[in-house]
Amino acid sequence: MEDYNFVVGQEFSDVKTFRRTIKEAAIAQHFELRIIKSDLIRYFAKCATEGCPWRIRAVKLPNVPTFTIRSLESTHTCGKNAQHGHHQASVDWIVNFIEERLRDNMNYKPKDILQDIHKQYGITIPYKQAWRAKERGLAAIYGSSEEGYCLLPAYCEQIKKTNPGSIAQVFTTGADNRFHRLFVSFYASIYGFVNGCLPLIGLGGIQLKSKYLGTLLSATSFDADGALFPLAFGVVDVENDESWMWFLSELHKLLEMNAETVPQLTFLSDGQKGIVDAVKRKFPSATHGFCMRHLSESIGKEFKNSRLVNLLWKAAYSITTISFKEKMAEIEEVSAEAAKWIQQIPPSRWALAYFEGTRYGHLSSNIEEFNRWILEARELPIIQVIERIHSKLMAVFDERRAKGLSWMSVLAPSAEKRIMESINNASGYQVLRSDEVEFEVLSAERSDIVNIGTRCCSCRDWQLYGLPCSHAVAALISCRKDVYEFSDKCFTVDNYRETYSQMIHPIPDKGEWSKASEGSTDEDIRVVRPPKFRRPPGRPEKKRLCVEDLNREKHTVHCSRCNQTGHYKTTCKAEIIKSIEQF
Repeated sequence: MEDYNFVVGQEFSDVKTFRRTIKEAAIAQHFELRIIKSDLIRYFAKCATEGCPWRIRAVKLPNVPTFTIRSLESTHTCGKNAQHGHHQASVDWIVNFIEERLRDNMNYKPKDILQDIHKQYGITIPYKQAWRAKERGLAAIYGSSEEGYCLLPAYCEQIKKTNPGSIAQVFTTGADNRFHRLFVSFYASIYGFVNGCLPLIGLGGIQLKSKYLGTLLSATSFDADGALFPLAFGVVDVENDESWMWFLSELHKLLEMNAETVPQLTFLSDGQKGIVDAVKRKFPSATHGFCMRHLSESIGKEFKNSRLVNLLWKAAYSITTISFKEKMAEIEEVSAEAAKWIQQIPPSRWALAYFEGTRYGHLSSNIEEFNRWILEARELPIIQVIERIHSKLMAVFDERRAKGLSWMSVLAPSAEKRIMESINNASGYQVLRSDEVEFEVLSAERSDIVNIGTRCCSCRDWQLYGLPCSHAVAALISCRKDVYEFSDKCFTVDNYRETYSQMIHPIPDKGEWSKASEGSTDEDIRVVRPPKFRRPPGRPEKKRLCVEDLNREKHTVHCSRCNQTGHYKTTCKAEIIKSIEQF
């Protein structure tokens, strides 16, 4: 960056190019500029250090935008300090520096901006200046947060226009139409869930990091091959019990409108109280299980013991109550406190042995995968977050639609693999037939009772996973029944193809949107303003709260200075009070 050598007569395409070049030279060579005169036809500046002779004068040539250097004293006698900032390194200059990098990586962090500028120019700028430059750069590329909220009604109309049958609604609050909530579900997702997916719904949320924050709530399911299937999502200004009640209410309306009867559902979530209460009220016949991934991360964070986490997963996968109690006894041997912590969560919420509904082997929701779709876009305006989800949905539906057409099996690959394993294991079993539907299946280790009429086995594997276990397969083969006819329909390739049979259509660029539909007046156009709540200063929380209904005892802090509880030594006021009394 030391190669900024100016000469008299040197020309630049216009005044902006000249100004940018002289600023770059000042920053790269670590001297401050004092601008004496700068307008559209002339530029005169000198070194800001007193006594330094460096100065430059440039003027515009007649009848053309070209700028040329008329006089130059190019010798500096001032010292250079590369350890401090530079007055010319303004926020606008930083924006120009990082713009292309932001286009390639919207998650370009302020600390990385600081490092890159120091590496290239040898100067140190304040963190806050880099943070502000990133925010301004994102706004220049993707639009401002305010514009994002303003465009929401028009964007929702475009969703419903290009994807008929979709739901896209904006809810506002107050006389000034402040953004409150947003609910979106594409028709292809609705149709795919009702006609092909497993009757499982995972619920979760992820905090947005834009200027006005908010939380993205989502409802996802599983397709026949066990992959993530987004059903609906929403954005709320504040995540609380009320917002979850609203989201589950909208989800219930969606299912009522598109299905003859709301199916018997199983919900999976992180177990926070707002979700539990909302599911219980809006879907009273549904069962509700807690996500094991979230639960295991919570116990790992609380006790920092990987063995406890492994034992917890084994307890969750235990099919019988005896096996479950054995694993819980092992957990108590490792840590009595951990066992007490886990016992506060009803096993009917997370353990297969006690769960009343059907989870089809899914102990964890797939919310984390959905959240990764928008992880990098969390700092962008709300319109960009929705567009990221829409683009991802288009790509996923197209990819899986083509993949489903290539499958020649009866069941989706993951289910087909499980059936083939059961068939292989069944070859060594002895089958005793009791009547038309009941069988006793003998293996080397155990004896199991199979009833093909009720589709159950005493090992409980058939009931839990929806696919015939090895004992059931042995019984079915013995009476020449088709194993695939006794597999749950939601695992078939036909169901998979039906899941992705509907198209998710593209949405035109905002430049093509009309401000209002035909017949509407300017007064009918609703302008949505951003919520009043803005991002507070300081570092935001990185993790969402753990299961909220544990009701466990909190750790009591203790002060080593005054021997009292409720505060630490660093916040102790004992000495301050004492000195005031003496005074």
